[in-house]
Amino acid sequence: MGTDHASPPASDETEPVTLSTGETVTLPLSTEATMLGAVFTVPRRQLAALLPDGLRPMRVTAGGKAAVTFLSVEYHRIGNGEIDPYNEFAVVLPAVHESATTVPYLSALTHGTSGYMWYLPVTTEPAKALGVDIWGFPKVVADITHRDDGTRRRTTVTVDGDRFITFETTYPPSMEMRDDGYTYTVKDDTLLRVPNEVHGEIGAWPFTDEVSVAFGDSHRAEPLRELGIGDRALARVSVKGEVQFHPGEPLFGE
Repeated sequence: MGTDHASPPASDETEPVTLSTGETVTLPLSTEATMLGAVFTVPRRQLAALLPDGLRPMRVTAGGKAAVTFLSVEYHRIGNGEIDPYNEFAVVLPAVHESATTVPYLSALTHGTSGYMWYLPVTTEPAKALGVDIWGFPKVVADITHRDDGTRRRTTVTVDGDRFITFETTYPPSMEMRDDGYTYTVKDDTLLRVPNEVHGEIGAWPFTDEVSVAFGDSHRAEPLRELGIGDRALARVSVKGEVQFHPGEPLFGE
């Protein structure tokens, strides 16, 4: 959710793409999903080391702290059903392109799920191909379980037999609205910005301790553990509805 002052493309043209696993999807890609996550403050310099060239951490507090967002996702529909529903867990580093203006800390409520896609476990091979082939997202196939009673969700992610993370939080108050955002990714050594649009129940709640993060033994958890994530979140965020993903826009030369 949120924007770096760039709106999604206004074109009505569609673009079919055949994945390495054989499925064909159409861009922009429409999906239906339930997402629940939390934004945590972390040291700016440490987070900057996890970003690719061309991006800098978003300043999310008056004192200049950066952020990391964990987002537990259940996809109910992908396109017109070309790919079966799957689970996902996103580690997003809120960031801006070097040419963009750094936003103030209150933007965590609207920008918390936008930024650089650092790690993206999913539960199926077609789901992995969807992200890797089209956008270069860092997807890996993993075991992801959600325990969701409609008010709280607990997600456990295991990659190659090692637990990566157990994440738990409650749904914030939400309202029906439209929003646009973006995701940065690197594909074929090119920095891309992937615009997205959300239409549905969008929620956000600031400054909360109704969150729990426990890292496992997976080597991918170590850089996050070193960020010193605490037991209080800057914000809880949620989305229930349609999320549409556009083709990536190369940023070199801006």
